Amino acid sequence: MERARYWEKAKGKNAHCQLCPQGCVIPPGGTGLCLTRENHGGTLYAINYGVVVSAALDPVEKKPLYHFHPGQQILSLGTFGCNFKCPFCQNYEISQHAQAGRSTTPEQAVALAKKKHSFGIAFTYNEPLVWYEFVLDTCKAAKRAGLKTVLVTNGFISERPFRELIPLVDALNIDIKSVKEEFYNKMCKGTLHPVLKTAEISRQYEKHVEITYLVIPNYNDIRVEYTKLGQWIRRTLGPDTPLHLSAYFPHHKLKVPPTPVESLTEARDDFRKYLNFVYLGNVVGQDAGDTICPDCGTLNIRRQHYLPKLLAVDGSKCANCGRDLGIIQ
Repeated sequence: MERARYWEKAKGKNAHCQLCPQGCVIPPGGTGLCLTRENHGGTLYAINYGVVVSAALDPVEKKPLYHFHPGQQILSLGTFGCNFKCPFCQNYEISQHAQAGRSTTPEQAVALAKKKHSFGIAFTYNEPLVWYEFVLDTCKAAKRAGLKTVLVTNGFISERPFRELIPLVDALNIDIKSVKEEFYNKMCKGTLHPVLKTAEISRQYEKHVEITYLVIPNYNDIRVEYTKLGQWIRRTLGPDTPLHLSAYFPHHKLKVPPTPVESLTEARDDFRKYLNFVYLGNVVGQDAGDTICPDCGTLNIRRQHYLPKLLAVDGSKCANCGRDLGIIQ
C-alpha cells in the first residue's frame, strides 16, 4: 500500500483526510467516503494505488474531448471509488464499490500507452481525483515520456492538492452537474463551489478544458440554470469552451424517464446564446457532434459514433475563414 498524501493525524489515532472537501475523519480500520483511503493504526494509506480496474484504448472523443487531438486514440485507465454518491451514476459498479484489479506501476502504465501507440493517458471511468497518488506519479512519468495526460473528473478536490497536480495535466473534461448547491448537497453528497474552483484553476493554468452537463428531467433541465451556467462558462472559462450536453438514462438508483432528444436540442439552443461550441452526447443524429465555425458557418468536423471526419480544419483554425476554433492537434 502507498501512504496517502494530504491528511493529518487527529484525536484517538483518527486520520483527517484533506484531499477533497469531504474532509473525512477516518477511524482506525475505516475508509473515507470515497472507499480509497484507509486508516491503518493512525496512518492513512491510498489502498487503490496502482489498482487498475478498467483499461481500454478509446477515441479521445469518448471522454468526451472534441477539441483535443481529434481522431486520436488514448489509453484510458480507471480504478474504484468516488467522493460523490450520485444516484444516477452510470459507472456505479466501480464508483460505489471497492473492486479488485490489476496491480500496475506508473512506469508500466506509460509502457502500455507506448505499446498501444496512444498519444497519452486518460484517467477516467471512476473519479480519478480519488486515485490522486497514482495519478500524480503516473502524470510525472507520462510527462517524462512525452505523453499527454487527461482527467475526466467531477472536479471535487481541495485547492492545494489540485494545484500540485494541474501543472502535469494537459486537458480536462469537468462534469458540472448543476448550478445549485441544493442539487449537489442532496444528489451528490457534495458541494458546487469546489467544482467551479477546479475549473477556474484549470483555466488559470491555461489547460484545455471542456465541460459536461448531464441533463436530468425534472432535476436540472431548467432554462434559468442553463442561462446561469452558460453565462458562468462564458465569463470564467471563455465562450469557445466546448460544452457537452449529455442525455440521462435510468441507471443505479434514479429511475426517472430518459432525457427526451427535444429537451437536449432546446438546451443546446439556450446555451448557444453564450457559447460557440455546444455538443449533444448519448444521442444519434441531430448534428450532435459536429463542429461548425461560429463566424462563417462552415462544417469543420463531422462526428458520428465518436469518429471525427476533419472536413475544413487547418491546424486549429477554420480552413474557410481562418477563425481559431481552439482545437489542439
